[in-house]
Amino acid sequence: MSRRLERCFSLDDFESEALRLLPRFIHGFISGGCETEAGVRDNRAAFAEYAFVPRALVGVPNRIQRVTRFGHEYAAPFGIAPMGAAALCGYRADIAMARAAEAARIPMILSASSLIALEEVRRENPTGWYQAYIPGDAARIEPLLERVRAVGYETIVVTADVPVDANRENNLRNDFRLPVVVTPRIIRDCALHPNWVFGTLLRTLSRHGVPHFENMDAVRGPPVFSKNLRRDAAKRDELSWEHIALIRRRWSGKLIVKGILSREDARLARETGVDGIILSNHGGRQLDGAIAPFRVLPEIVADSGDMPVMMDSGIRRGTDILKALALGARFVFIGRPVLFAAALAGEAGVSRAITLMKAEVDRDLALLGLRDIARIGPDYVRRI
Repeated sequence: MSRRLERCFSLDDFESEALRLLPRFIHGFISGGCETEAGVRDNRAAFAEYAFVPRALVGVPNRIQRVTRFGHEYAAPFGIAPMGAAALCGYRADIAMARAAEAARIPMILSASSLIALEEVRRENPTGWYQAYIPGDAARIEPLLERVRAVGYETIVVTADVPVDANRENNLRNDFRLPVVVTPRIIRDCALHPNWVFGTLLRTLSRHGVPHFENMDAVRGPPVFSKNLRRDAAKRDELSWEHIALIRRRWSGKLIVKGILSREDARLARETGVDGIILSNHGGRQLDGAIAPFRVLPEIVADSGDMPVMMDSGIRRGTDILKALALGARFVFIGRPVLFAAALAGEAGVSRAITLMKAEVDRDLALLGLRDIARIGPDYVRRI
């Protein structure tokens, strides 16, 4: 194990270590939210409002944290959230995350705005999920579904909270945009971070050419330097529940809707026949001040019947995972720290992050007085 990874004892440590390697504009792209970043802060603050009520002297040998969801058994109750443009942050980061997730037997959701073709990622991770940014245009939806189906994906995740681009001022202050525009500030930033320039940027260009947005549509998308990116992301503001119903009719696999925060939308998802929802405020990156998913989790679970409710946004510790499961989440997804781990050390970094989280969950189960994670429930937490 590298010295950098040896210094990582929690998920937050990966960002601290990666900060030494990454240009300011790349670090800001990963870590930043939108506008005042109120959502980023509240995603973490929400977990602190609940405390545990552990049981004692109950015997907790041979603890079990594996779970079965959507017909697959996973080794832990968490997976890797979709993150766009990951290969700009770390060399072939989507592949690194896919391989580590497959080895650890947890799900990874491949982002539609990834820079490595979904066919290639699928070969590395046959149990992965695909996340789509769907336009409100049936003529573009059906060919995309056919491409995803042909590759063999069983689960598609439609992200519902991106009708327009967010106002990510931190990116603008760092001169970072998609499509990428090379400015004097970007050049200076790169000059100060040669490890990223040689290890990620030039290595990618020399071996794979200019990165493209490979998976936003049925055909290859534009390169990261193309002005056509705006055109290819059009019509998301026309997406509606009618399009989700269309996807449900055309897609025989598992259909998940991500970006739900209201009870009414959860009800509509259930009535439309989706197989599950992911509560998410996009990690605080879309609507500034959107409520933290953890805050609405209990009320949405109460109204969702048998439809599995999952969540992301702000998960950093094993205790966060167990609090979410105690309040009814069936699964959780982790984003930024895993990408920092991939940027820091590729597949080895992601594997280290997964191992740390599995160890935290195992230890926390023991301290809670639980042998089987399936038995956790609201009696184990109190709002304070």
